[in-house]
Amino acid sequence: MFRQFVAIAFVVCLALQASALSTITVKGAKFFAGGQQFFLKGVAYQGTPADPLVDTKQCQLDAKSMQSIGTNSIRVYHVDPSANHDGCMSAFSDAGIYIWLDLDTFETQIEQANPTWTKEQCSAFARVMDEFQQYDNLGGFWIGNEVINNLGGSSAAPYIKAAVADMKSYLSAKGYRQIPIGYSAADIAELRPMLQNYLACGEMDVSIDFFGLNSYEWCGDATYDTSGYVALQAMAVGYNLPIFFSETGCNVGGERTFNDQKAIFGPKMIDTWSGSIIYEWVQETNDYGIVDYPNGEIYSGAPIPIQPDFNNLANVWEDINPVGTSEGSYSPTLSAPACPSASGGWTVNGNVALPRLDPSIISSVASEPPAEKHPTSSQDTPSSTPETTGMPTILSTSSSLSTSEFPTSASSSLVPSSSSMSTISSTLVTSSLGSTTSSLTITSQSPSSSAVLAAFQTFPSDFTVVATSTIVHYPPYPGDKAFTTCSISGPCLTMAMDNNDKTWTLIKAYEPTGTSPSASTPTSTGASPAATTSNSAATALRATSFGGWIKHVDNLGGHGGVIGLLLVGISLVLIMGSFLS
Repeated sequence: MFRQFVAIAFVVCLALQASALSTITVKGAKFFAGGQQFFLKGVAYQGTPADPLVDTKQCQLDAKSMQSIGTNSIRVYHVDPSANHDGCMSAFSDAGIYIWLDLDTFETQIEQANPTWTKEQCSAFARVMDEFQQYDNLGGFWIGNEVINNLGGSSAAPYIKAAVADMKSYLSAKGYRQIPIGYSAADIAELRPMLQNYLACGEMDVSIDFFGLNSYEWCGDATYDTSGYVALQAMAVGYNLPIFFSETGCNVGGERTFNDQKAIFGPKMIDTWSGSIIYEWVQETNDYGIVDYPNGEIYSGAPIPIQPDFNNLANVWEDINPVGTSEGSYSPTLSAPACPSASGGWTVNGNVALPRLDPSIISSVASEPPAEKHPTSSQDTPSSTPETTGMPTILSTSSSLSTSEFPTSASSSLVPSSSSMSTISSTLVTSSLGSTTSSLTITSQSPSSSAVLAAFQTFPSDFTVVATSTIVHYPPYPGDKAFTTCSISGPCLTMAMDNNDKTWTLIKAYEPTGTSPSASTPTSTGASPAATTSNSAATALRATSFGGWIKHVDNLGGHGGVIGLLLVGISLVLIMGSFLS
């Protein structure tokens, strides 16, 4: 009987082991998991600034739906390291899904305009790393997202690379597994391939482990030849690290067919690229989502597929099953690129000294205690509804103000949509009129282009200046006519462009009151409702500081799926052992 008992226990243990995901590793230009090459079939999973990985039941619902269309990865832009993530990480693991996670926070990201890499930033990155290194389905960390977002931003590159180097040192100091660390880049044609080569050049202990590209070039009826993918492929050939699309999925030009997936996983690109992440899972006013939720509240129950997009992606992915190569038979032959010299818009000349932290600082950060966990809350409550997260209250708008009252500064710049993005320093305001915020319209200096409004310099007496903040706006398509920005202290402005692309109008203002939103009233310009995110989720989210607004939910400890299987296995062993006796 004992031998039979042991045999049954052994079989159960094998089943439990098989149910766990293998960790992802990097070898040369490829990802591997369990000895086989790994290709990402992912979706961006963050519709609000709140941590989406704290509500176990919601994660289980989303993971099941994602699994049904063949998803094996999700991208998450911001988490709260002091919350408990066991339940959600287990839910996604049980569905065969890896998480690719940003290390930075709203307060600690590296800024293009004034880049820094400090002990405080390192410590904040480390808290996220401490929390998530324990999970086998943590695919990799992002050191930053679109830090460099226009042609003039390459001076921030050494700070990105310094952060990579120091966080790799931190990994080693803590004795964690060698989790891949990468960077997600904006698609700036003028900086190809200098940025990706710069981040990969030099020794492995200072270079990224993988490179992600946020690209929306394949739209409508485009083809491989007409979409711009020919140039992207030429840029990536011979790259010594895994490279993949960290955001893709244009929604301009008719129905979203996701035909770019056939190219990415097709014969022309499959040997170079390691897959893609579709932007995005959650439906917002920018119409990039492939699911909605009951009553229109994000993360409020079983996801509702948006057709035909959801089925289109499911059908495309169903026909895509790349095999790749086995880790044992793969011998990398590609060398790290040379560090690029300064030329054109690229200003970093070669392998410059990095602004790294002193090793004693890394040691000091490594000796810090882990982030303190917040008290347990009900995990039955969706983690991202306004009532539970303290999302800003929407204040209604009222009378229009003359545009002459808002002159722009000489340093302000408007960037045509062809450049895809711009960074603007803006003074943010909140109304002193209580529940009403005055309407504000500013005429663009470049009416023919979908441009970003210039920095505000003066305001009428009914406004109070509360903070200044760098706003990153990313409106690459004609249909993207709205964005939201927030100051570090909380108040937010939502701007929308009129149908003639000539004016920006303030249509909403927010206060961090922690109550549910009231109805908002559009201005007389007829501006469309603002999107909470633009093309890139992180781009919009990083302009926002929500600090204590995030709901902290402690789920039951342990890796739920594995523990559940273990309990079932033990029960089976006991029952069968009793039966055999």
